[in-house]
Amino acid sequence: MAAAAAAAAAGGRPGRVFAFRDAAPGPTAGPSGSGPPPPVPLVLDNGSFEVRAGWACPGAEPAPRLRFRSVCARSRGGAGGAGPPARAPAAPARAPAPRAPGRPEPPRGLPRSPFDRGVPVNLHLQELLLDSTFQHLGVASQGCVDHPLVITEAVCNPLYSRQMMSELLFECYRVPKVSYGIDSLYSFYHNRRKNSPFSGLVVSSGYQCTHVLPVLKGRLDAKNCKRINLGGNQSAIYLQRLLQLKYPGHLAAITLSRMEEILHEHSYIAEDYGEELQKWKSAEYYEDNVHKMQLPFSSKLLGSTLTAEEKQERRQQQMRRLQELNARRREEKLQLDQERLDRLLFVQELLEDGQMDRFHKALVELNMDSAEELQSYIHKLSLAVEQTKQKILQAEVNVEVDVVDSKPETPDLEQLGSEQSLEDVENINDFEPLFAEETAEVEKPVATVQPVFNLAEYHQLFLGTERIRAPEIIFQPSLIGEEQAGLAETIQYVLDRFPKEVQDTLVQNVFLTGGNMMYPGMKSRIEKELLEMRPFQSSFQVHVASNPILDAWYGARDWALEHMNSEEGWITRKDYEEKGGEYLREHAASNVHVPIRLPKQASRTADAPASGKVAGAALSGPCEQV
Repeated sequence: MAAAAAAAAAGGRPGRVFAFRDAAPGPTAGPSGSGPPPPVPLVLDNGSFEVRAGWACPGAEPAPRLRFRSVCARSRGGAGGAGPPARAPAAPARAPAPRAPGRPEPPRGLPRSPFDRGVPVNLHLQELLLDSTFQHLGVASQGCVDHPLVITEAVCNPLYSRQMMSELLFECYRVPKVSYGIDSLYSFYHNRRKNSPFSGLVVSSGYQCTHVLPVLKGRLDAKNCKRINLGGNQSAIYLQRLLQLKYPGHLAAITLSRMEEILHEHSYIAEDYGEELQKWKSAEYYEDNVHKMQLPFSSKLLGSTLTAEEKQERRQQQMRRLQELNARRREEKLQLDQERLDRLLFVQELLEDGQMDRFHKALVELNMDSAEELQSYIHKLSLAVEQTKQKILQAEVNVEVDVVDSKPETPDLEQLGSEQSLEDVENINDFEPLFAEETAEVEKPVATVQPVFNLAEYHQLFLGTERIRAPEIIFQPSLIGEEQAGLAETIQYVLDRFPKEVQDTLVQNVFLTGGNMMYPGMKSRIEKELLEMRPFQSSFQVHVASNPILDAWYGARDWALEHMNSEEGWITRKDYEEKGGEYLREHAASNVHVPIRLPKQASRTADAPASGKVAGAALSGPCEQV
């Protein structure tokens, strides 16, 4: 209704004006009661944009129980909530605010993310996210999280990051076992089809990164994976800069959260970017496809809705404030003049008492030459003090002041007319018919004159080519100055690393997943790019995840239910203590485990200079491999 009203005010079609939701965050979700008893696995999709958590219960969890932004902020009150039941210490003052159900808003203030390019690097913030997750899921065990945990990690996650995460889970939360997997591969696992090989090319685009992952016979080919350092976050920032340059008067209103809303609901992928830009050159096409985003504004203008009585009251208030200001100034002036007069009278008393030395010294300080000058100055200052007192008394008596509008004096028209020549008067009479026509037009009622300035339209953002420019950066990173290959070039590069037979197998199952793959037209664009790069009359198939956002959690839940009683993919506490925190048990949706290769120690029998060279060479080996 608000959008329709704004559209009517703007004089456009109601269907083309959209209002920002700007929904206020709902109440913080409290603990959802006691969770299921062990050993029910806990599934956590630890995404860089959003955390999705729930239980792997058969038929009991149709969707993640918790969904909230992966950011932390210090609460304004300075005191945190109750600590999670799974740990002895209380939760710190900073904590995320999970909200269920629906899409939550990030906490206000200065939110910080534990992720950098999808990799958790700030483990103290990650600990806060886990604290809040376990608390709101209702983990009932005391002193530990006595549930198996399935958690997602980044593609080709660095060993150090996995080591720190394992240390946090096993040492801090004392989980019995944990399994790491890739979110996009979990989504691929959830959407696997019967009578089809578990192979394909997974194209995943998230909040910060885009990946091209070849999967052969159910396992990730990590050597041929490629990443593009662009995602939904960069698209939102690019769109924000475009609109801020286009509308510099609304810099504060063009926020990043509103840009994300525009991307999710009003953007699309052009099948042919250049051809689509040519269409937008047409004025008719622009009018039919432009989306107008209505910014919030106040339609009440100063002075536009005031009655005559209100204007008179406001004028009287202003006059009263002016009188009070003048009265304070008079009192201050009277006080200063009275103090100076008292000082001069004191000097005059010195003359009357015959204290000539002190009198002449005082005259020098007052910059005066004689007693006559002192007497003259005392007389003038006394008159000034008396006049100021009279003005103060008069102002107190005349409290009510009538405001009289002064009119400018009009000159004598007869005198001016006599000074004009007769010829000028005749020329003026020739224009009288024109003046009569204009007078009739001017004397129309003011209410019938349409306003030239439309306040509602001024607070609208017209989205034309911006609808396709922002999401196009994953295909053309050069639009934002990034020296990277686009998505189509990356797919072709990955395919070229395989033999022709393997290429044919991969392109038969090109799988699109991730929140940044939900743009309308994404599937047709990928099909067009594959058609251009594949041989003539070759076949390929492109599939989109049934739910690109939640399928990663669904796939992790499916995997946990199928492997709950097996050892495949699970890292136990014994494995952690014996093989280190970087250890990984591989499974269908996991990374490839690359163990750390320690350098061989130099022989102690060698001399000191030689051993130093050998040790230096040994230490440089692993760094070069990494």
